[in-house]
Amino acid sequence: MTKFTHSLRPVAVIALLMAGVCAAQTYPVKPLRYIVTGSPGSSTDTLGRLMAEGLTQQLGRQVVVENRTGSNFGAEVVAKSPPDGYTMLQMTIALAVNVTLYKTLAYDILRDFAPVTRIATDPAVLVVHPSVPVKSVTELIRLAKAHPDGLLYSSGGTGTYTFLAAELFNGQAGIRMLHVPYKGGGPALTAVIAGEVGVYFAPIAVTMPHLQSGRLRPLGVTSLKRVALAPEVPTIAESGLKDYQSGNWYGLMVPAKTPKDVVMRLHAAAVAVLSSAATQKRLNELAYIPTAGEPEELDAHLRREIERLGRIVRAMKLSAE
Repeated sequence: MTKFTHSLRPVAVIALLMAGVCAAQTYPVKPLRYIVTGSPGSSTDTLGRLMAEGLTQQLGRQVVVENRTGSNFGAEVVAKSPPDGYTMLQMTIALAVNVTLYKTLAYDILRDFAPVTRIATDPAVLVVHPSVPVKSVTELIRLAKAHPDGLLYSSGGTGTYTFLAAELFNGQAGIRMLHVPYKGGGPALTAVIAGEVGVYFAPIAVTMPHLQSGRLRPLGVTSLKRVALAPEVPTIAESGLKDYQSGNWYGLMVPAKTPKDVVMRLHAAAVAVLSSAATQKRLNELAYIPTAGEPEELDAHLRREIERLGRIVRAMKLSAE
């Protein structure tokens, strides 16, 4: 009996190994969660839904977008999720900023996540409500200097790229516009359209209809080059603030300890989505620049951004609770 039992052990080991191989081959077997840290209607949400649609086709399983407004909240949700490949985080530049901006965080961006791929970058456009009596970056700076603390700007929340773009503008221009944070880019955009605040560094794609209708006035884009979606709008750099540059970038991550083969399955699916002609056409229409790459590229980019943005946050003495 003992001999017979021992003779089965190799077979049992092989069966376990085969079960693992089969599990990897059949992944995914159920719907996946795609956590977006922006509010419905924001640029982050728009990109997330485009990615989720493409991933659904590539993976053969429904990829469901979940809006967890607030970069820290969304990151914490994913960090605490099982590392099984069924929960993804669409990260933004905010998570690199938050490392320095916040004294304490409920997650460690470098320790608690596994990178999958970079996704895209996109610039913002500096807009004002029509009631603000300026038509250029120079005039806005002049107005702000004449009325210290007299202008309000909205953002999608402290630490978001709309917040950082405005604070960089404040610092380089030597002015002080007051920050009014909202819970996501959608409410922040609505606030400036309604005239609750006068200024917003807005995602270009979701703002275009309001520029065309005249409900908002564009003053400059935050990239170093003009964008194809709004070629008539000058850059802020060419409008007087030399070397001014800001904008958002996105990456895809999963919880740390997610099996490598699962990470690479998601990587291959995401790269296929971003490489398709249809997706690239749509991204171009929305002013996004696709930046798909290897997981190691996202890791290196994140580390560089943490260092770069940390210097800016410390130099400007920015902080958040």
